[in-house]
Amino acid sequence: MLFVHGDDPAEGARTSQLTVRTMIEQARETSYPGCNPFQVGAATRPRPVPRWKAEADFLYVQVSYDLDELLRWRDSVALDIPVYAGVMVPASATLAHNLASLSQLSIPATLIEAVERDRDAGVDHACEQILKIRDSGAFDGVHLIPVSRYRQVAARLERERGSGRGGSGRNRLVSC
Repeated sequence: MLFVHGDDPAEGARTSQLTVRTMIEQARETSYPGCNPFQVGAATRPRPVPRWKAEADFLYVQVSYDLDELLRWRDSVALDIPVYAGVMVPASATLAHNLASLSQLSIPATLIEAVERDRDAGVDHACEQILKIRDSGAFDGVHLIPVSRYRQVAARLERERGSGRGGSGRNRLVSC
């Protein structure tokens, strides 16, 4: 189970006291005879990780289009749990513009322009980022959000694997 925070309480949109922290606690308290306990994860932005998030079973880092920033963040935190980097395919110019309007994400103007010229530029960027993240060894894998471009991403990564860039197999690709 992956728990992420939803509405920002500062905006008055949250309607209950249910938080990611309480969802994790409740999931850990839930047990079923003959079943392993739930694995629970949390999501984080690239900033200091609260202790309660570091106690999850795994952590997903928010989508980032800046690999250097992501690697600096990873170097700044000591975690004893698997950490997966978020990678999202800007599948269209419209989506790229919408992502650019979010205060939590920073998508480079050059990437938006590339996607406007060539729809496959978003797939190319995401695949290159996945390979660089893998090659860095800083993460246990990626959380891929391919939007509507899953087949293109899978085909491209499969070609890379066949060309000898497949890596050691240590890192996992987690897709959603």
